[in-house]
Amino acid sequence: MFKFITAAVLALASAAAFAATDVNKASQAELEAVKGIGPSMATRILEARKTGSFNNWADLQGRVKGVGDGNARKFSADGLTVNGQAYSAAAAPAKAKAEKAPKKAAEPKVKS
Repeated sequence: MFKFITAAVLALASAAAFAATDVNKASQAELEAVKGIGPSMATRILEARKTGSFNNWADLQGRVKGVGDGNARKFSADGLTVNGQAYSAAAAPAKAKAEKAPKKAAEPKVKS
């Protein structure tokens, strides 16, 4: 019986270790438990969260300095979610980048 209880406790503990951490609900310590998030990143996340919950990964990326596509992928792979959703580069709207259209060369004026 003791072995069964020990096995059950270990199973629950290991499941908790792999549980997702939602950025909108996590404490400083829970955020720091995600690989790659240190005290300063966790503080930036919590400060940005004071203005309101994050709607999606793009919102998190836009409001927290240092969370780009690369870090979002890493954090998500290590269990961080936004509203229960893992990061997906295809699903996350790309940041608006102003791409300038190439300028057309001025056509020479021809006198007739």
